[in-house]
Amino acid sequence: MSKAKVILSYLRMRLRMLALFGVFMLILATVFFLYDLPREPLWYAILLCLWIGGVILALDFSALSRRHRILQNLKSSITLELSGLPRPAGLLEEDYQELVTILFEDKLHLVSSAERNRRELMEYYTLWAHQIKTPIAAMRLLLQVRDDEESGELLTELFKVEQYADMVLQYLRVESPSTDFVLKRYSLDAIVRQVVHRYAKLFIRQKIGLDYQELNCEVLTDEKWLAFVIGQILSNALKYTKEGTISIYLEDREKKILVIEDTGMGISEGDLPRVFEQGFTGYIGRMEKRSTGIGLYLCKRILDKLSHTITLESEVGQGTRVKVRLDTVDLFDPYGNVRLGGEV
Repeated sequence: MSKAKVILSYLRMRLRMLALFGVFMLILATVFFLYDLPREPLWYAILLCLWIGGVILALDFSALSRRHRILQNLKSSITLELSGLPRPAGLLEEDYQELVTILFEDKLHLVSSAERNRRELMEYYTLWAHQIKTPIAAMRLLLQVRDDEESGELLTELFKVEQYADMVLQYLRVESPSTDFVLKRYSLDAIVRQVVHRYAKLFIRQKIGLDYQELNCEVLTDEKWLAFVIGQILSNALKYTKEGTISIYLEDREKKILVIEDTGMGISEGDLPRVFEQGFTGYIGRMEKRSTGIGLYLCKRILDKLSHTITLESEVGQGTRVKVRLDTVDLFDPYGNVRLGGEV
């Protein structure tokens, strides 16, 4: 707040006192006039009162301005502690500070309770995800013994179940303040190839072609989280592509823009601005009844945390092109160097 605004605010606060002071001066002048007293003592008394009042107002304004600066500086730390609050100047300020203390303690209790609940939820789903992998692995072994069309279909669906189980964990972890990002330089080609290999059976079963071009570049990223993002994009491409080809290539080698393009159903123009919103499924998702509205939201959240960007171009019936720009990492240590291999 500017100095002029502080002064105006102070004058509004002291308006009644100033008005009362003016009334007293008027009463004094009226008495002198009615009794026909000499004017010189009147002017002397008025000037003396104005001088004393001005000094008192200046000291009062200085104290208020100082307290205002203290409170302004507290904005950055008031959510952490209340020790910096100035000494209350009166009964009302003391009451207000007591109310702030009550609210602050209640907030700490709620934060502590929410963190405890989040931690318990995280522990439960982590345990659940690990436990569910055991029957999934057992079912995969049983199905692999059988070599028929039905077992192949079941293996595909089992793969999707495993992906959904992994998505639960990633959803909880990405919202956590202690997400385990580890930034290093990785071969983009190696990361993408391992994801493509994981989805190879779906490509074969759905008879979808793959146009893969070499991605000869290194990126500063987190391998696990970037692989999850690429997996989600590939999963969406396979889910909504009935026939045709999925292409993976580097559009701009300098900016390291990874493109995953499909020839699927596409996305309507009206839905494009909202595809990264949590829970948004769009017209195609509602029509197909297979979309959760979580995949692209997670991709956006993860890439934001990694300082990468994602954009999407699409047209109904003409396919979708997803672009992930990987050169925008902006994470530095206290000395201005990019963090390599450190936890973020």
